[in-house]
Amino acid sequence: MRAAFACRFDDADPLAALTVGEQPEPSLADDDWVTLRVTASSLNHHDLWSLRGVGLRAEQLPMILGCDATGVDPDGNEVVVYPVVPTPGDPRGMSILSEHFPGTLAERVAVPRSNLLRLPTGLTATDAACLPTAWLTAWRMLTTKGRVDEADAVLVQGAGGGVATAAVVLAAAMGKRVYATSRDAAKRARIAELGATAVEPGARLPERVDVVIETVGAATFDHSLKSSALGARIVVSGATAGHEPKVNLRRVFAMQLEILGTSMGTLDELAALLTFCAERGVRPVVDSVVPFSRVGDAFARLHSGDVFGKVVVDHTA
Repeated sequence: MRAAFACRFDDADPLAALTVGEQPEPSLADDDWVTLRVTASSLNHHDLWSLRGVGLRAEQLPMILGCDATGVDPDGNEVVVYPVVPTPGDPRGMSILSEHFPGTLAERVAVPRSNLLRLPTGLTATDAACLPTAWLTAWRMLTTKGRVDEADAVLVQGAGGGVATAAVVLAAAMGKRVYATSRDAAKRARIAELGATAVEPGARLPERVDVVIETVGAATFDHSLKSSALGARIVVSGATAGHEPKVNLRRVFAMQLEILGTSMGTLDELAALLTFCAERGVRPVVDSVVPFSRVGDAFARLHSGDVFGKVVVDHTA
């Protein structure tokens, strides 16, 4: 079957480590596993890190990439794939597809049947394929960790990337006042169209916020602290601009701040996210949709750093 996979590692030029070609049909790891035909998938920066060799070992190659997908199960149902699978031997006890088990950037993928959720009416396969990783992470950051139902205002650092852009859209759909930062003036204009007040990084906000969505790290963390109201939650799921920020502990205890780490989300949280998007008419921000025959172009687009929202691969085109 046709697939996009890591054939080697290249930290300096991850695109050079990408191969598109034939791979064996999926094998079922357990009796609960099934094979589904993939209809759409979306890229994540995790895929580029895999090509760089982060999280993979040479003996695991070739590894089919991709975490997110929609597809058709053996019974003919349109489904959304929850990408977190139990993984004996992994210190976390689990992994996401493309770490220990082949990923979704292929004609077919094997997953546990219990990881499949019905595609809700009103959501297209390409839209739903954006949700299981970046959007699920943003959903968990806002709801489970950030307790956004108790909040009036939210700050999203570094909007433009997949998680941050998702957080802007979701928080706005929940009726919150949303502030979002970006270094790029064009991206700030697009963020404003999504319902946020867009500001430059480090800018003073009109008010202190109750929840901060932090995916940038050292470059923005001091601003996150200073922008936080009494008892605010700063939820961290990434550190694209440095993972060792200076933290003013006096501000942390004086303002009774919570600094919370998170990653991905649960199957039930993905089900809740799908329902929310279907019922509220919320749709993911899609940068581009690329046919699988041009999956290399999709990786190049993501690697360029110019993306706004998700890059989707249409496996039916």
